[in-house]
Amino acid sequence: MSICRFLKWVVLLLVIFPSLFDPSLSHFDSAKKKQMREKVRKMFYHAYENYMTHAFPHDELKPLTRSFTDSLSELGNLKLEHLPPNYNGTALTLIESLSSLVILGNYTEFERAVLWLSENLSFDVDARVNLFEGNIRVLGGLVSAHILATDSKNRLVQGSYKNQLLDLAEDLGQRFLPAFDTPTGLPYAWINLKYGVMKNETTETSTSGCDESSLILEMGALSRLTGDPKYESASLRALRKLWSMRSSLNLLGTTLDVETGEWIEHSSGIGAGVGVGWGWGLYCLGVDGISGLARPHAYLESHVVNQAKVDRICLLRTPKYTVDVLVGDIEAANSSHREFVHVWKKFGVLPERYLLDHQMLHPTEKYYPLRPELAESTFYLYQATKDPWYIEVGEAIVDSLNLYTKVEGGFASIRDVTTMQTEDHQHSFFLAETCKYLYLLFDDSFLVDRNYIFTTEGHPLPVLSAWHERLPEIYIPSNWTYVKKEKPKRASAMSLQVCPALSLNSRHGEQLIESACHIPDARNDHKCFSDEECGTQLVVDEDHVAWAVTVGYG
Repeated sequence: MSICRFLKWVVLLLVIFPSLFDPSLSHFDSAKKKQMREKVRKMFYHAYENYMTHAFPHDELKPLTRSFTDSLSELGNLKLEHLPPNYNGTALTLIESLSSLVILGNYTEFERAVLWLSENLSFDVDARVNLFEGNIRVLGGLVSAHILATDSKNRLVQGSYKNQLLDLAEDLGQRFLPAFDTPTGLPYAWINLKYGVMKNETTETSTSGCDESSLILEMGALSRLTGDPKYESASLRALRKLWSMRSSLNLLGTTLDVETGEWIEHSSGIGAGVGVGWGWGLYCLGVDGISGLARPHAYLESHVVNQAKVDRICLLRTPKYTVDVLVGDIEAANSSHREFVHVWKKFGVLPERYLLDHQMLHPTEKYYPLRPELAESTFYLYQATKDPWYIEVGEAIVDSLNLYTKVEGGFASIRDVTTMQTEDHQHSFFLAETCKYLYLLFDDSFLVDRNYIFTTEGHPLPVLSAWHERLPEIYIPSNWTYVKKEKPKRASAMSLQVCPALSLNSRHGEQLIESACHIPDARNDHKCFSDEECGTQLVVDEDHVAWAVTVGYG
């Protein structure tokens, strides 16, 4: 090796790994991360203890007045319609805090919370709730906490837990199922926990509300834990139907009618109402359907039909850059993330919407409700790159939250980022996500020797090979045989020209037959002869045959 080449390698190592040559830098980084971790811990407990003192067992804390709000029935209900008169809360913030308590290492409080919920929580209440919000917050929180409670590493008292949270989750999942009983399989946006779908319920829903790629983690985990495939089956049926409704540009609209399957709002994007579905659809199923939607520095909103575009930044689009990280597009994620950091530093927190081309706030969406998306993206980018700059970003976020949103009674939302006027609401996701991702940024010991994914609401679920090798048994005909091959190989539904059959009962009493393909069968014998008719892959490995849905094939 020449001297010049050797020197180039030395310089490169100095740039990438400076701590190898200056151990004091590594010690400084470690001390800084430990200091920031403790700051975040104090933030979490300031929010949590105020909730437990002033709001529990109601849903969320009002930190300015030190009171409470029973907000589960208000989530996603912008017009505050059909609010139940006798609903007194379901300890929403406590449920949302369970996994955070474990990550912070507070097993004693986690156990106390689990036992209280086991003995007191009931979903037999006359409350109309948003299916999407109820799923990601409540069902996801319970399923995740059940898994953590049965993990021996979390040191629960022997015999104190007997799957009570799973029982609650199954009861809730059962109450969700009537929402899926539609001609299309797409679920209603709203469900009454006691009475099911109410008479004259609206048939309009958002893509994220009916796109089971945003709910399939929780519903799928519930099926795998209980052994009952109906929750995952409902999710997959809705997902296949929604994907079959995509435009010629492979885009989905924003709102649709669950009875007719017709689009109501044709605009598409990666923000609120549709972006969560894109993100977790890609994350769960490996479908790259959004990479063409964003420039490195901007969000491009496209019309499903005519490709009209408008540039703007929306806080709820930050998870798109988390997805960029997960699929390995670090450069795009980093570039986009820096735009959000720039806006954060400009105002001190991140407004809900910012008009990028005009470099100005949206005139009505100037608020910051303690959202976690920037912290989440920062955590993922640091995990991917180990660039200490992201630690600095995390520190700036922590300092801003303590400066502008911390009050004596907890943490308050910001009504207007130009004046920093506070609002009397501490959202449950502040404990479920914002504090969690900031803590993990500075201390990821929870993830050592573990393989987790985090749901839309930041609840950890384990990645288990036994969970994703096969679809539920309902997809597997009894006459299939298991074969052994010397070398693993893959055969597509197109090459086999057949898809597995699935019998479904419609709400109108008709027996419907579908395949596990993402589109309805063209033939009664479930055979397919073209890319458009075949959408399922057959995975053949050394041990067995299993079907796997490949959304986007064809």
